[in-house]
Amino acid sequence: MKLRQNHTTETASAKAGLSRATGYRLLENPVLPSQKRDPRQRRRPDPLENIFEAEFVPLLQAAQGLRPVAIYEELLRRHPDLQSGIRRTLERRIRAWRAIHGAEREVIFRQVHEPGRLGLSDFTDMGGLGVTIAGQRLDHLLYHFRLPWSGFERAHVILGGDSFVALAEGLQNALWSAGGAPHYHRSDSLSAAFRNLDAEARGDLTTRYDALCTHYGMTPTRNNKGVAHENGSIESAHGHLKGAIRDGLLMRGSPDFEDLASYRALVDEIIGRRNVSRGKGIEAERAHLQVLPERRTTDFEEVIITVSSTGGFTLRKVFYTVPSRLIGHRLRVRLFDDRLEVLMGGTHLLTLPRGRAQANGKHD
Repeated sequence: MKLRQNHTTETASAKAGLSRATGYRLLENPVLPSQKRDPRQRRRPDPLENIFEAEFVPLLQAAQGLRPVAIYEELLRRHPDLQSGIRRTLERRIRAWRAIHGAEREVIFRQVHEPGRLGLSDFTDMGGLGVTIAGQRLDHLLYHFRLPWSGFERAHVILGGDSFVALAEGLQNALWSAGGAPHYHRSDSLSAAFRNLDAEARGDLTTRYDALCTHYGMTPTRNNKGVAHENGSIESAHGHLKGAIRDGLLMRGSPDFEDLASYRALVDEIIGRRNVSRGKGIEAERAHLQVLPERRTTDFEEVIITVSSTGGFTLRKVFYTVPSRLIGHRLRVRLFDDRLEVLMGGTHLLTLPRGRAQANGKHD
């Protein structure tokens, strides 16, 4: 049309790459052929015409989370004369209705990871694997650390809950195995540790966690409570790791182990094989990690106890026995996830396996 202002119809059509006939037709009616077509009409009757708006829109308005399959089953119950092939039609109708009238949905932004920037920690329940130690069921968790850029991971078997002690021990094992520390550390594990603490104890635990991250030069971060997809880079990896351990148990032929060390060795071997397959990426990311400090920091709780006349002491609702020569002495006990180290002053006296209170809260 711009060329037509200064040229004849034939010339303008040629310069625009059109035939002369098309040029004359556009002059008479500038509407494109594709825009002249009538809207496509239905070629068969709508089986939901008198049903969807009257019966099922009120259901969708009253219960936003109602699944399409539930509406489909209710549809067949109310109208048994309808064919089962109507399911896809119903699902499309529900999807279109929700796009216009449905509730707002959560917006998820894609995470772009940079090498050496972020490390993720989380705990996952391993009770479903049926692992036993000398015939006794092992109810345990797995502390799982991961660098999302390269896929490096490290796991540690946890006998108690997801406490600060378990986090501190597992995290430090992972950092020293990786050969460096990321700039940020994200975890939601402390939320469970905070659950039953008063304000003073909660503040102390936060201070200790901040000190742990500061020791390694990491900035502590947490995902928003109840928003698991913010930790998706490790949440999804839980399932893959559990599957690998389950396969290892099946190939071994038995989930029963002589002792805890044997089970931990199997987990370490599986993790090692998974890291070998990502070797090039892990080596590339190590160059971006922060240098580790000269030593580890505290990964235990320290408690002062007095040995009673019964030759033992009670700690966290569990009674432990010690040699009778220690009756009346004040001892320092370092509380780890799986053991207690008993010291007098700076002298290490003995190591005890850590016990757990009964599930109903009674002493053991």
